[in-house]
Amino acid sequence: MATTTANGASAPASALQDLKVAGVYGVLAGLAGAAVIPYAAQLMPEAFAKIPLPLWIIAAAQGAQAAVFCAAMAWLGLRMGQRIGLGSPLLHAWMVARRRPDWARLRPLLAVLVGLAAGIAILVLAPLVDRAMPPMLHPPAQAGAGGTALNGFLASFYGGIAEELMLRLFLMTLLVWIVARVSKHQPPAWVYWAAIVAAAVLFGAGHLPAAAKVWGLEPVVVARTLLLNGIAGVAFGWLYWKRGIEMAMLAHFSADIVLHAIAPLLQPVHLP
Repeated sequence: MATTTANGASAPASALQDLKVAGVYGVLAGLAGAAVIPYAAQLMPEAFAKIPLPLWIIAAAQGAQAAVFCAAMAWLGLRMGQRIGLGSPLLHAWMVARRRPDWARLRPLLAVLVGLAAGIAILVLAPLVDRAMPPMLHPPAQAGAGGTALNGFLASFYGGIAEELMLRLFLMTLLVWIVARVSKHQPPAWVYWAAIVAAAVLFGAGHLPAAAKVWGLEPVVVARTLLLNGIAGVAFGWLYWKRGIEMAMLAHFSADIVLHAIAPLLQPVHLP
């Protein structure tokens, strides 16, 4: 008889069933990886100018790489997650259990609201923190409010899909799984919280190269980047733990829409 995991997915699924789910995530991550290229080219025009290839070829290569990499990480995360009650309850219900998802438990509207709140919180905090920031060394290139918003909208799929697969479904799951493997018991809540914070810190650290290009890598720049991105990372990690990876994706996408699609239409806010 199938048991029920903490975030509502029936378990266990076979390796092949998890591979099918991971394959779907790989395709989505590949499309998102291609879609982020216009935004990256806008932020780093000098770097892209040095690549002697059309943008569409760069996007296709990035998409293929993201598809393979994220599919592999998703499969590993799904396999490990069965032991510790983490996973993908929405796709599991559709593709494995062949039943309607438990929408009352997943609460997608809550995920959207959490994501919007995280994005707004970052917008509010950023100007306060920026008072201590050094002068910009290389201000991000602007494509006009409309162009920036469109590129930001496309880039939001990468954050919502690929980054969540890497940082939550794989990394956060791995950290909790290691503790469960060593202790041979279901980890207590503090282990999940520790994994949430660790993944959030690494999420922020992943934005340091972009921040360093704009401001340089001074301590205040590092603190700003880890703080602002960490706020969102903790929220996404909590949703993954309690509602599954799909709800974390939905929240991340919603936050990125606020930061990278709506904010450019209102005022120029630089949020590497």
